[in-house]
Amino acid sequence: MKHRTFFWFFLPTGLAMLLFIAMPIVSVVTQSMFAPHEAVLETVENCGPFGCQTETTVNQDATRALRDAEPLGRFVGLDIYFDRGHLAVAEVSELWSNSESFGGFFDRLGNLPFYRAMSFTLTYTFITVPLIIGFGLLIALAVNSLHRHLKGLVIFFSLLPMIVTPIIGALILFWMIDSRGIIGNLIVHLSGDPQLSLKASTPLMWISIIIYGIWHSAPFAFVVFYAGLQTLPKDQIEAAQIDGATRLQQIRYVVVPHLMPLVTFVSLIKLMDNFRVFEEIVGFNAQAHATSLSWIIYNDLGGETRQLSSAAATSVMTIIGVAILLSPVLVRTWRDFKGRAH
Repeated sequence: MKHRTFFWFFLPTGLAMLLFIAMPIVSVVTQSMFAPHEAVLETVENCGPFGCQTETTVNQDATRALRDAEPLGRFVGLDIYFDRGHLAVAEVSELWSNSESFGGFFDRLGNLPFYRAMSFTLTYTFITVPLIIGFGLLIALAVNSLHRHLKGLVIFFSLLPMIVTPIIGALILFWMIDSRGIIGNLIVHLSGDPQLSLKASTPLMWISIIIYGIWHSAPFAFVVFYAGLQTLPKDQIEAAQIDGATRLQQIRYVVVPHLMPLVTFVSLIKLMDNFRVFEEIVGFNAQAHATSLSWIIYNDLGGETRQLSSAAATSVMTIIGVAILLSPVLVRTWRDFKGRAH
């Protein structure tokens, strides 16, 4: 393809990427380095028959003029990244110097909002992604072995979790694990503890959110792997059967290597998606037990006092976190590509 032809071919895509990806990221990074202006205060002395009193009030005109002159706010550099709501450098240093053991340090570190959110985000991501891939592959293998008259019905029911809106599905499961719901009532009955409540326990709430995340996302992996199984060369399976390979050995040495590019694809998508876990926390009303980076952004942007700079800083750190998570998979993919090219 000639350079001129390629330029005009790529131009619409490049403009769309510049407009909807690059510019928003630059805007967010810029906003994260500016903090809102503080109100301009003025001290007024009011004297009356009973003496003089000093009052401090906000000079609305001066404050408005300052904000109009510098709409982004005052430049603070990386201070927002290092404050207590984010990396909390000063607080972490103090905790480290006052802690007598690693266990005590990490327990206290969990009290800081950013590290508490990061703890749940990483736990959720690293548990759900492998299980989503595993369950998706098992479902795909099971459906692929069914009779052709049953496949359509089973595929339809297998896709239902993905069809349900995430927030609606989370709300349904949240009601079900309530002490009056079918799952919550059953757990209370089996445990013999009438005071047991999944909603009041942080570990149980984490487990509930993780189970829902797997249930909701496994159909995506199933669809991808099922499509990949349709391209599996039958001669390789037949050769493995002739050599006496068992069903498990066929899956391990023939099916899984054939599906590895799709495993990489699902891993990339789910790592990005699950690192931004949000709907589950809102649907389960689990803010007291589990928060994520996306929830911190939502919390900063909500309410009457919108903390745009804080939300922007958390967004940048989320982008960096996603890039770090994806880097091993991308490096491996690049090495495999270079190896096949040579």
